[in-house]
Amino acid sequence: MKYRKLGASDLIVSEISLGSWLTYGVGVETDAARACVDKAFDLGINFIDTANVYGRGAAETFLGDTLAGRPRDSYVLATKVYFPMSATDRGLSRAQIAKQIDASLARLKTDYVDLYQCHRYDTDTPLEETMAALSDVVRQGKARYIGFSEWSAPQIEAAAAIPGMERFVSSQPQYSLLWRRPEEKVFPACVATGASQVVWSPLAQGVLSGKYAPGAKPPADSRATSQSMGQMMQNWLRPEVLQAVEELKPLAAQAGCTMSQFSLAWVLREPNVASAIVGASRPSQLEENAAASGLVIDPELFRQAEAIAATLPNGR
Repeated sequence: MKYRKLGASDLIVSEISLGSWLTYGVGVETDAARACVDKAFDLGINFIDTANVYGRGAAETFLGDTLAGRPRDSYVLATKVYFPMSATDRGLSRAQIAKQIDASLARLKTDYVDLYQCHRYDTDTPLEETMAALSDVVRQGKARYIGFSEWSAPQIEAAAAIPGMERFVSSQPQYSLLWRRPEEKVFPACVATGASQVVWSPLAQGVLSGKYAPGAKPPADSRATSQSMGQMMQNWLRPEVLQAVEELKPLAAQAGCTMSQFSLAWVLREPNVASAIVGASRPSQLEENAAASGLVIDPELFRQAEAIAATLPNGR
């Protein structure tokens, strides 16, 4: 496993990180989920990402129980705040951030998180209030650094321009060979303000693994067939997307790796990407994905892959 520095922080994170969206505490049975976490540590993955809203606290509770026996300095732990936790609890107000960080720490069974992220931008709360509240969280020792997910370039720049506040060190956008939107404006804004990317869905919810064939039923044990994990996959299962992935497969074969490894290595070719978050329901998936770290691929193969992806709406 290779490691990269996270933005303007002193956090060193594994190029492949373990996510918990739709999986742990929700869609994957506890024993299988624990086996995945154990395998992640065996593979050198030290970065674990979650959010308070995942399973309405279930993912954080699972991780709190599972990580309890490990030295706290042996992993980098990130969580998020913004989405509704009840009919009245949502957003990035000072009151909500103060309430939700304490609730997250209790579920995670830790005194601090390494990275506390705004899960989205809150248009109902003044940015100055949000940044002051996040700065308080850091200064109280409840988080070491702060980040955000899916903010626009103007929002990123506005936050950086507020004097006397803690600075964001990470951005968490959706990013993959099939979804390149952040490259044009978000990446440059982050480079300018000292933030790295920690990208989600680098495999387009598993479609870039190549397991879904055009015109065929999804494999029985796949995310697409899971009632709890497959709700947001329909956009990726469109025939034109699956056909494009079929055309990518020979390029991965030429590179001597799997489609998942090829797709993750493509994401990691970007210097501003510190880590790619993967989900896993089986340890074998993590073994395959972790092997993408440090993988050297001929840039010409990547150029050909980009040309194929460019035929799709979000593929540039």
